Amino acid sequence: MKTADQNLQVQKWVAGISIVLLAVKLAAYYFTHSVSILTDALESIVNVAAGFIGLYSLYIAAKPRDKDHPYGHGKAEFISAAIEGTLIGVAGMIILYEAIQHLIHPVVLKEIDTGIWLVGATAIGNYIMGYFCVRTGKKNNSLALEASGKHLQTDTYSTLGIIAGLILLYFTGEQWIDSAVAIFFGGFIIYTGYKIVRQSIAGIMDEADEKLLGKLVEVLNKTRRENWVDLHNLRVIKYGSILHLDCHLTVPWYLNVYQAHEDVDALSTTVKKEFGESVEMFVHSDGCMPFQCPICDKHDCMARQHNFVKEIPWTLENILRDKKHRYEEYDKDNNKVEA
Repeated sequence: MKTADQNLQVQKWVAGISIVLLAVKLAAYYFTHSVSILTDALESIVNVAAGFIGLYSLYIAAKPRDKDHPYGHGKAEFISAAIEGTLIGVAGMIILYEAIQHLIHPVVLKEIDTGIWLVGATAIGNYIMGYFCVRTGKKNNSLALEASGKHLQTDTYSTLGIIAGLILLYFTGEQWIDSAVAIFFGGFIIYTGYKIVRQSIAGIMDEADEKLLGKLVEVLNKTRRENWVDLHNLRVIKYGSILHLDCHLTVPWYLNVYQAHEDVDALSTTVKKEFGESVEMFVHSDGCMPFQCPICDKHDCMARQHNFVKEIPWTLENILRDKKHRYEEYDKDNNKVEA
């Protein structure tokens, strides 16, 4: 639960700082009447709401398992991220509407230089906090915290664009620039919201994370032991900051329970070393079969019935299969062919 508590503490800072930054942006809008600064302020309102939603979801996710939630409460993070992504999208649509209205009915701007300094200060605060959130979220496998960080970083990038537009407006006096900048970043914000919602739905539906699986396959190939004859039926399910992995590991059939368990423990240790202690791994050990001798390079095997021919490297495709690999299924380049 250490990572869950850490996530919760970081999210508390996010919620608190979001309130301060919102107040600064509202002050900047009050001084300037700039629709692009209003764009930034509206997104910050979403930041505040999303910050507290994320805080509540991480509080739920940090709860220990119980009889009703044997795998923990981590799925709450995906729901939080979905709500946050939706709020971001709504804010983007409101921004587009306001920008178009101001483009049709221009508003006289004032004290632009003051507004530039104020929103510039918020950009620095957002970037620092967003960077820390994303880094911590990736480290602890927390989608809610990572979503909060990406949201803050998006706010930073949009703020920098808005500042650039205000500087251009300040020197040219062209009022339409303010609305044009707001329209551009309104569309960008909507796209960001869509990506967050898409990622959260993937987590809720237990969609395979190919990037994570690819990294896992790479690690296992590098650390493959002599007794690891085959690995298949690998699956990963995310519950917030907890990763649940299960797979079937084929070992020599004549190993006793203790010896087989040593290889299972070695596999689990390898995975946890790479992905952290928030990984739960369930390994089912299988005894090897004679048809696997050609792909097994174990030296001094007491039960070998066929000569070793070649090792089949584990790939994202073949490691997810629900059956053991056979030499006859692969060509000389280790590409799968019909058996």
